[in-house]
Amino acid sequence: MLRNREFKRFAVLFLMMAAAFTALGFAISRAAGILVLMSAAAFGIAFYTHTRARYRSIAKISDQIDLVLHNYDHLDIDELDEGELSILYSEVKKMTLRIREQNDALKKEKTHLADSLADIAHQLRTPLTSVNLLLSLLSNSTDENERKTFVREAEELLMRMDWLLTSLLKLSRLDAGVVVFQSELIDAESLIYTALRPLQIPMELHAVRVQFDVPKGVRIQGDSGWLSEAIQNILKNCMESVGENGSIEIVCTDNPLFTEIAIYDSGPGFKKEDIPCLFDRFYRGKSTNASGYGIGLALCKMIITGQGGSITARNRPQGGAAFTLRFPK
Repeated sequence: MLRNREFKRFAVLFLMMAAAFTALGFAISRAAGILVLMSAAAFGIAFYTHTRARYRSIAKISDQIDLVLHNYDHLDIDELDEGELSILYSEVKKMTLRIREQNDALKKEKTHLADSLADIAHQLRTPLTSVNLLLSLLSNSTDENERKTFVREAEELLMRMDWLLTSLLKLSRLDAGVVVFQSELIDAESLIYTALRPLQIPMELHAVRVQFDVPKGVRIQGDSGWLSEAIQNILKNCMESVGENGSIEIVCTDNPLFTEIAIYDSGPGFKKEDIPCLFDRFYRGKSTNASGYGIGLALCKMIITGQGGSITARNRPQGGAAFTLRFPK
C-alpha cells in the first residue's frame, strides 16, 4: 500500500491539511486544537485501516490471477460485499472461467491434432510400404509383363497418395478459414455433369450405370468448383460401394424453400452404427476390410455446410445408400 504513489500523495496532503487545521484550532483555543487533532487522528486511522483492508483484498485477487495465469484453474477468493471490489471479483471470476474453457478447448484441439497426425502418418505409411515392396519386386523381376503390372500398381498407389495429400491440404485450408466461397447461380445439370466427368472412365470399366432426373433450369447458389468436388466425392464413394455392374441414381428437386440433390446407389448401404459418424474425419467404418481414407465425406460436409447447405446420409428401405444435399434459396 505504501508503495502506491497516489496513496503517498494523499497521505502527505492529509497530513499537511491536518497540521494546518490543528494549528488553526490551537490559535482559536486549546480545546478546539485538541478536538481538531483528535478528529484528524481518528479519521486518519479509520481511512488507513479501511484502505489497508481494500489493498489486502486487491493483493489477494492479484495473487489468484497470477496463479490462474500459471495454469491454476481454481479461483480461491471469498465473495466480496464492497461495490468496486465485488465488480472486480466478478470480472476476474469470468476471466478465470473463460481461461479454463479455452484451456480445455486447447487440450482437446491438441489431442485431436495428435490423433489426426497419427492418422495421416498411418494413411501415408500403408501405400508407401506397398510402393517400397513393389519397387523391390520390380528390381528382382525379369518378366516384362510382371514388371508392367508392378509399375501400374505403384502408379495407382502414388495417385492415391497424391489424392490424400491434396484432400488434406484442402481440409486444412477450410479449417483455417482461408477459403472464400464464390456465390453464383449454378445450373444443377451442368454441376452434376462436371462432377461426373472425371469418373466416367472408371464407371465404364466397372459397368456402373448412372441415371439422371434433373429438371431443366434448376439453379443452385454457391461455388461451382467446390460444389462439383463435393458431389464428385459422393459419387466416387457410391461407385466404390456398388462394385461391378452397380447403379447410381441422381434426382434433383426444386421447391420455394430449397433445391435438393439426392444420390442413390445400389450397394450394400451403411452399417447402422456407422451412420452417425460417416462425415467424421478419418472415420472408415467398423468393418475390418473398409477401404478409403475417411476424408472424402468429411471434405464434402465442410464444403456444403460452408456454403449454407446441408448433407445427410441414410439407408434406403429397398437397399442401398442415399445421400441428400439441400441448398436453401
